Amino acid sequence: MTHSQFLVAGSLTATVDELYQKFGAWRTAKALLLVVWRQRQTRAQVSELSNHQLRDIGLPEREDTLNHPNSLALHLRRFG
Repeated sequence: MTHSQFLVAGSLTATVDELYQKFGAWRTAKALLLVVWRQRQTRAQVSELSNHQLRDIGLPEREDTLNHPNSLALHLRRFG
């Protein structure tokens, strides 16, 4: 482990310990799970976008467009 990795790991441990001391184990764990769940939702929402929409919001386009449904098919599935 390099010195910079040790500093990050130490500060992360100290931060988690501080959160635990202030809010308790269950509230800290709940907050962590909430953050993970929100990040997963955001990635899932972005994965449904077409290359045109990805380009419009400044994200890189997908290389393989055959495996991803286009937005019209996605909307038709939701209303069907």
